[in-house]
Amino acid sequence: MTSNPLAQNQVFSHLDETALQKLSNCAQVRQFQSGEWIAHNGDVWSNLFFIRKGKVTAIKESPEGRSLTLATFTEGEIFWGLAFFIENAPMPAALKASDNCELLLWSYDALIPFIVADGRLSWELTRLVIQRVQFVSEIVEKLAFQPLTSRVARLLLDQFPSGQDIVPRHLTLDEMASRVGTTREIVCRILYRFAEQGAIQINRTEFMFLNRSILEEHAR
Repeated sequence: MTSNPLAQNQVFSHLDETALQKLSNCAQVRQFQSGEWIAHNGDVWSNLFFIRKGKVTAIKESPEGRSLTLATFTEGEIFWGLAFFIENAPMPAALKASDNCELLLWSYDALIPFIVADGRLSWELTRLVIQRVQFVSEIVEKLAFQPLTSRVARLLLDQFPSGQDIVPRHLTLDEMASRVGTTREIVCRILYRFAEQGAIQINRTEFMFLNRSILEEHAR
């Protein structure tokens, strides 16, 4: 069994140790500090990367300065710039290091010979692209058709496991607003509405879940 970390991703998992090592050897190893931008919205960035350590967040920003967190990618996942597939296409969102990150990064020119030579690699990458399209479609559907109250309730349920009744507030109001596509003021208002309904208790550093069924009802 290979010890190469690339093997944990579905795109590369069929490759043997020799192929994985060749792939690793032609990648750039890049370090990013937490909060550092990897690529900005509008950049022509024709790279594909594998997260060897840390987290990367994709963020969509509006001209008015509001932001929407589209997805967070963690250790073992891969992502890409749009220009990797479409020549000179600008980034539709920015990429930011959520934690201290170590990435294996391939340019189009470095990786395309492997994709052309290996039909399975090409197929697995295509499958992953389709999965990401499905994921984005679900985000658009939620933003278009799901009320903000439902989005905040779902965020709380997804972020905090059902086995814990008291949990630290690891997301700021701004981060929560970014994930549901609104402002911190509206998120604050909805949280206190949940508190008034007896679903949660809020203090500066923690949430206490008093009645998850109320949140589940809102989420539906």
